[in-house]
Amino acid sequence: MLRLNKRQFLIGSAGAGIAAVLPWHANAQGRKIMVLASTVDIPNFDPHVATGYAPQWLFRNTYDALVRVVGNPPQPAPGLAKSWTQSEDGMTYTFELNENARFHDGTPVTAKDVEYSFARLLRLQQGAAWMVAGILDADSVKATGEMTVTMSLKQPFAPLLSVLPWMFVVNSKLVEANLGDDDGQSYLLANIAGSGAFQMGRARPGDLYELIRVENDWHEGGNLEGAIWKIVREAATTRLMLQRGQVHFALDMFAEDMEAIKDMPHVVRVMEPDYRSFSIKMNTAKGPLADKNLRKAISYAYNYQAMLDAAGPAQLMHGPLPTGMFGHAPELQVYRQDMDKAKEYLAQSEHKNGGFTLTMMHAAGYENQRRWCLIMLESLKALNIGLDIRPMVWPEIVSMAKSPDTMTDFYSIFQSANYADPDNTAFAGYHSSRNGQWQNPVYNNPEVDKLIEDARAEVDTAKRAELYRKFQEVIIEDAPDVFGVLESRKFAVLDTVQNYEFCPVAANTMEVWPLSLV
Repeated sequence: MLRLNKRQFLIGSAGAGIAAVLPWHANAQGRKIMVLASTVDIPNFDPHVATGYAPQWLFRNTYDALVRVVGNPPQPAPGLAKSWTQSEDGMTYTFELNENARFHDGTPVTAKDVEYSFARLLRLQQGAAWMVAGILDADSVKATGEMTVTMSLKQPFAPLLSVLPWMFVVNSKLVEANLGDDDGQSYLLANIAGSGAFQMGRARPGDLYELIRVENDWHEGGNLEGAIWKIVREAATTRLMLQRGQVHFALDMFAEDMEAIKDMPHVVRVMEPDYRSFSIKMNTAKGPLADKNLRKAISYAYNYQAMLDAAGPAQLMHGPLPTGMFGHAPELQVYRQDMDKAKEYLAQSEHKNGGFTLTMMHAAGYENQRRWCLIMLESLKALNIGLDIRPMVWPEIVSMAKSPDTMTDFYSIFQSANYADPDNTAFAGYHSSRNGQWQNPVYNNPEVDKLIEDARAEVDTAKRAELYRKFQEVIIEDAPDVFGVLESRKFAVLDTVQNYEFCPVAANTMEVWPLSLV
């Protein structure tokens, strides 16, 4: 049965689970193939390059990291490392690898593979490298034995064990054999070099990605023989597939979906709070929104109550950090709709009379994002500003974020915490080293950079909290975002799924290899 408490789910009806009748031939033969429905594509298979929740789901099931994250509240658990120790000063970590771990080609995972993987990640400076910026460099991780890894930090870093689940280990021999002139990026763009429970089967961009259980898989748990990441753009289609038993796990559900399926037989509703925030970032580097007074005018003009009403179970953000996270300062003044102040700041801007049109994107298939764009359109009318709304699929969003020239004026994103620490939100969303990445396409403020860097290195809890308070004050004053909502995570799961446990960290990138189907 699902490992969820009463607060987490409501079962539509009792009774034995139904067998899923899927349109895929393999499942029709009675095999244990789990199907997950998502609106998001997987643009890149390189675990040291790609970001976003769909690629992370792929990596967590086809690769392994030294440490996993499990449970609620989230805790570090053994991955490739069966155990670890740390020095008293927190500057050195030693990991002992699991001697049973094997890559997909049958070769053992060794300390040299770990050393190679960290060096490659930090050399490329893409993917999850930002999480350890200033903490590790290309020489920080060394094989000090066949199955022993020593990690020497450049400065103390409290969340280290929390970020390691996103540092995936590649088969060094396989990558070296396909190195090309780009450090293996062309090869790993569409190939897997991992030790995870699954290997890649069919890959049809825009349609589905198939994973196949590795023969003699070294991981313990679950009876799945395969998994399919099925891309379904329309919520109504997802609900129909759930009703027919064609989807076991629906990820991108909205409040109206949860209401629509509440009496659906054999479907479990999961509604659980996490640190998933939605914000509307502004192009602070180019165009009209480079003007801070205009950004403040828009921040005061936006109809936050209408946004909340359209969100379903949610709460408004109170600044850049999620409510309840360490360091969050709920007493700080934030923007709420005030048209007098909006017009006051508009009059101080270089665009005091309006009369122009801004552009705003939203992720295709996300009905709430579309609604919030329409609320922005209505809010801007009072300032005599038009809005061109553009739906985009995930690969287009990633590409658009690479430059201020290609970014729309408003850039709307959900951001989930990969680890339950303010460093996650602060560094990913606001540090200038992340410019060109989807979390922070353009925002660049040296004062903010310094505060983030000081806070991630500070070991004194009180001093660290004060640094994050100052960080929030500066961000709110600079108004690079319209701070939106914190939604409850919403999933729908067939009751044939066993051993699922919600984890509030990167909840939509769950490991499926420990799960079973009955």
